Amino acid sequence: MNRPAFPSIPAFPARKPHWRWLLPALLIGLFLSTVLWLPWQAQRMESGERQEQLIADTLWVEQTIRFQFARDEESFRLIAAEIASGFTGAKLRDRLDVVVRSNRELSRLAQYDASGHLVLDVDDGSTAAAMVAVHGNPPPVLKIPQYSNPFPPPGRRAPFFMDYYVPLYAGETFVGTLVATYSLQDVLAEMVPWWFAQDNEIVMLDRDENAVAKRDSGGPGRGVYTHSRALDLPGNQLTLRTNSVKGTPKLMPSLLVASVIALSVGLAWSLWALWRDINRRLAAEGALRQQVAFRTAMENSLMTGLRARDLEGRVTYVNPAFCDMVGIPADELIGKRPPMPYWAPEALGEYQQRFSQVLAGRATPQYETVFLRANGERFPVLIFESPLVDETGRQTGWMGSILDISDRKKAEDLNRRQQEKLQSSARLATMGELASTLAHELNQPLAAISSYATGALNLVKNGKANREMLESALEKAAAQAQRAGQIIRSVHTFVKRREPSREPLTMHDLFNSLLPLVELQAREHFVATQIHIAPGLPRVLADRVLLEQVLLNLTRNAIEAMQHTAPERRILRMTAEADAAGVQASVVVSVIDHGHGIPQDVAERLFSPFFSTKAEGMGMGLNICRTAVEFHGGTLVYAPNPQGGTIFRFSLPALVEEAASAVQG
Repeated sequence: MNRPAFPSIPAFPARKPHWRWLLPALLIGLFLSTVLWLPWQAQRMESGERQEQLIADTLWVEQTIRFQFARDEESFRLIAAEIASGFTGAKLRDRLDVVVRSNRELSRLAQYDASGHLVLDVDDGSTAAAMVAVHGNPPPVLKIPQYSNPFPPPGRRAPFFMDYYVPLYAGETFVGTLVATYSLQDVLAEMVPWWFAQDNEIVMLDRDENAVAKRDSGGPGRGVYTHSRALDLPGNQLTLRTNSVKGTPKLMPSLLVASVIALSVGLAWSLWALWRDINRRLAAEGALRQQVAFRTAMENSLMTGLRARDLEGRVTYVNPAFCDMVGIPADELIGKRPPMPYWAPEALGEYQQRFSQVLAGRATPQYETVFLRANGERFPVLIFESPLVDETGRQTGWMGSILDISDRKKAEDLNRRQQEKLQSSARLATMGELASTLAHELNQPLAAISSYATGALNLVKNGKANREMLESALEKAAAQAQRAGQIIRSVHTFVKRREPSREPLTMHDLFNSLLPLVELQAREHFVATQIHIAPGLPRVLADRVLLEQVLLNLTRNAIEAMQHTAPERRILRMTAEADAAGVQASVVVSVIDHGHGIPQDVAERLFSPFFSTKAEGMGMGLNICRTAVEFHGGTLVYAPNPQGGTIFRFSLPALVEEAASAVQG
């Protein structure tokens, strides 16, 4: 694994004396550039602001005129609808008179019949409007309302007027036209605010760019800031052009003087401060560089991982050794909060509990756990945690030292295996001692039997034997033979398989005595164990040692079957429940794994003697387990796990009296 790149402290070259004046020279250049640039930039900014303000104000005025025309158009359409429905006479004249008087930009309202003859005419009383009324042409026959081109009164060049024609229809029959005449000069006078007219010249142009109305309260425009907006009206197009009376902004001498003085004072002060502080800074940088280089070299040479966290659990520092351990670069760890990428999924509960203690200010000083490398490999670590205190004595976080104890664990495992070999050798030695003892113990009764038999034969050969003497000799020989038989039976009882001893047993006692051995195997393969015992289970009459052997065999097979399973799915479940479906009251014990499962061809021979899928297996484990379960009157079966893996179940008959009390309860 490549060591992640950590920033090193560069070896700064010795500064030359003339370098000290580099910053003042830069400040002088900045000063001159600012003096030349600031007035020009200020002028540009003011010109831009004026142009933007003119555009915004022109747009506002154009929208105001457009909205007023739209309101008038709606009003005229309503009047046209009333006329078409029969609203005429004095009431209509009064209505039109009110509209003309309330809208000062409106000079005249007239009604024409279908033949173009004037029916009703209402004006504002001006001479120009009267001339338009007298000499106006008949309106055109239209389908929809529209505006006319601007026109002056007959015989004059100004002011300009504009008509708005609203056709009158009774159903589909054309019955006349309502004509509204606008004075374009009054439109500008009424709809352009006075403050805008004071600063700008406003001109209204027709489609040929001819001026038809003008308002210049503040005088003629200077042509520096101008803007045009089109007034697109039905049947006509007008353009609103604004020309500001303001000229190009002048330079600001007061700002220049203030800038020169401020920059000059600042430059003089900075030169003095720079000359005073530069030596202090060089000395401090040298000392800091030496300290940081020494600390970096020391931390980079450590084999112990270092990890600093603040009071909220956020990682603030890691050294290269820690990054080597977990295989994650420092920039991916600094600033990260739990869950950490080096936490193993199966130990999340332990990590979260310890992290809660850290947040509460109660970190565990020393503990062992498991970390996860970036490549998925798990390795054991030993962690020492201590408070991180600043120079004022205030705790700012936690400092952890992490040791990779994989080699120590391997050494411990090797030592354990050596101890097992020593124990096996000791048992072999015991068997040897037993054989020697057996030979010694049998030698005495066999020698006595030989002596008694020889003495009895001598008595018979010499003719001195009588009944009492022979019976005594044979009785003594028989006693010695019985003694030898007893010795042989004791040795046979010692070496042969013992007879099972049944006793009332609860599932809690069975699982509690077995759980340490199961968890020892599970931790070796990073498997989590889950125990579930249904409440109120009756006891069973069973041999504890045999059942422990059955469960140990099944759990070992389940753990080995999950070696290649994803870490988060390595869960071994052991359950004990009442068999509700059976005729006889019994307890069902299940061992559930999420391993590779059992193929069909293997399942057919699963309980056959001497059949095994393991290279080193003898093929007797499951066969012995089934025999032990059947000895207790139960059955051992297996089934596929719907979630992946295998389920082994065996049933045990419950004690009769407890089963009866459970049924009655």
